[in-house]
Amino acid sequence: MSAGLENVLKKQQTQLSSSKDEKKVDEDIMQLVGFIVGEEEYAIPILSIQEIIKPIDYTRVPTTPEFVLGVFNLRGNVIPLIDLRKKFSLRSKNVDGDTRYIVLKDENNIAGFVIDKLTEAIRIKKSQIEETPETMSKRDGYIYGIGKTNKGILTIVNVKALLKRDF
Repeated sequence: MSAGLENVLKKQQTQLSSSKDEKKVDEDIMQLVGFIVGEEEYAIPILSIQEIIKPIDYTRVPTTPEFVLGVFNLRGNVIPLIDLRKKFSLRSKNVDGDTRYIVLKDENNIAGFVIDKLTEAIRIKKSQIEETPETMSKRDGYIYGIGKTNKGILTIVNVKALLKRDF
């Protein structure tokens, strides 16, 4: 084999190895969107978000729990609207310029959630996410884990539990 061909093969092998390493690094990263509810910052996996919109009109539905504000029409789809402040047992707040609806989806479920404010897109290593501490209530399962970032602690919400119909 010629020296030139040998160099090309070695270079290709090095590139293949480094692309596998990059793919492994990507698999170890969780991409999240941060948001504020009350005084706390939370985050949800970016792949669970269908879209984020400014507040629009909704229709109240009788005999639903207090945290279910009603339903709204999003491009022909009727979607339940849930106030995360009420869901998390916090005092409600009037809509302001920072208020947003995050429309979350998982296999068969979709719902809009009222949040106080969006913060930022977050990339965190999965190794920096710890399970919910035993001292915290796991009854509802709303917390996926606790992320440790340079800015502090971040509560990562379990989208599947949040979308579970309990009304």
